Amino acid sequence: MGIAERREREKEQRRNDIVDAAEHVFFERGVASATMEDVAARAELAKATLYLYFRSKEELYAAILARGSRILHDMFVAAIASAADGISQVAAVGRAYIAFFDAHPDYFNAMIYFDSRNVEAGGECFGECRDLGDKTMGIFVGAVEKGIDDGTIRSDLDAGQIAVILWAQTTGLLQILTIKKAHLEKQYQFQSHDLIETHFELIGQALSGGRK
Repeated sequence: MGIAERREREKEQRRNDIVDAAEHVFFERGVASATMEDVAARAELAKATLYLYFRSKEELYAAILARGSRILHDMFVAAIASAADGISQVAAVGRAYIAFFDAHPDYFNAMIYFDSRNVEAGGECFGECRDLGDKTMGIFVGAVEKGIDDGTIRSDLDAGQIAVILWAQTTGLLQILTIKKAHLEKQYQFQSHDLIETHFELIGQALSGGRK
């Protein structure tokens, strides 16, 4: 290994170490409360060193978000590969989204923060987040389009609109379950699993027009 290659690998490792430290700090304290000083302390680096890799706290946050976005994208790709027809792909993508929420709640919350606060900054990481978001939604739209083409989803629907609506509905349900889970279980005896299954059943009926 040459000197230049070794230095590049060391630089990439240092960058990953910084992002690891930032995840601990941001997920524990919240993006708004966390500071670059906090991240530097966690990474055991001088604050000035952080700015050699990331120009701002927002850009560092975007690097974290990109990690989560890559995971979600890959889960969607795997989901559609396991389903034959369009409506099955839509269901598989939806269940992959639920699985992502269960396995990676901190990344899920980071995405919600990103969208709700309209966080923006220049840099490669934000561009990657936007591109991954478009590609991930494109997988969802493609599944709906496939269902319309193969007859498992109603032909009078617009694939793009349906993908956005289903994404919004599922995200909203997950947020409600996060905030109100204990109340729903105590007051109404609603279990999260049952609500999610009913959610998928209603979507399937709506998309197919009630066809079995």
